[in-house]
Amino acid sequence: MKIANYSTIAGGHSRIGIVTGDTLIDAGFQGSMAELIAQWPSQKDRLQALSASGKGLPLSSVRLHAPIERPGKIWAIGLNYADHIEESKMETPSQQVWFTKAQSSINGPYDPILIAKGGDFVDYEVELVAVIGKRGKHIRASDARDYVFGYCVGNDVTERRWQHAGPQWSLGKSFDTHAPIGPWITTADEVADPHALGISCSVNGETRQNSNTRNLVFDLWQQIKHLSGAMTLEPGDLIFTGTPGGVGAAMDPRQFLQAGDVVRCDIDQLGFIEGTMEREV
Repeated sequence: MKIANYSTIAGGHSRIGIVTGDTLIDAGFQGSMAELIAQWPSQKDRLQALSASGKGLPLSSVRLHAPIERPGKIWAIGLNYADHIEESKMETPSQQVWFTKAQSSINGPYDPILIAKGGDFVDYEVELVAVIGKRGKHIRASDARDYVFGYCVGNDVTERRWQHAGPQWSLGKSFDTHAPIGPWITTADEVADPHALGISCSVNGETRQNSNTRNLVFDLWQQIKHLSGAMTLEPGDLIFTGTPGGVGAAMDPRQFLQAGDVVRCDIDQLGFIEGTMEREV
């Protein structure tokens, strides 16, 4: 299933819906996406029946929001594709390199992305995002698949000057609107292998990143094992799994995003997200 967070064009509170083709069917669930994920075993059959009914709204008539608007945790791994490591002029890490993104950086799949005041060095990073489905700690890699609810497309938007102003990257990764995700969550049962997905990013129609998740240095199961060794993972937590080569900061000359640029991120089977860059007022 494809589970979305939406509101009607007329406005109102966001609700959860099921996307089937060009139709969105309201899920009839009074709660957040994280709450739905936590209750999935008792909700799945009902929602599958709703999905089969085909009765809903045209997808074009609703506004899609970030599938999870306030995730409990957002973790992102750095230097996790060989070509990105090479263009960054760094060594392949022997241990996983992690940073966090602030909850307030979450952005809708088609909402504007801000170039902040004093933050002109903005870059794109398309990433596969995994959504945790149940609580777990000290999860074995062989069991990690069972803890994933689903997947979505993400853009780990980064302000490079702030990122490299010190040894910790999180500030440069946490500007408002700098974590667009969506367009919905595709449940894990619909993705046979998350390590065999084409992944790409374009700016104004020009392809900048083009790779496949098979090229991850540390695969998702290793990532879940590592993170859960330190903390309890919970329903709705997000894991940004790394970005491939082709970022603007590695181009010659460097190419940072400008107001009016349109950034599109695509992943096979999951759809695409697209945002227009705007200057913060």
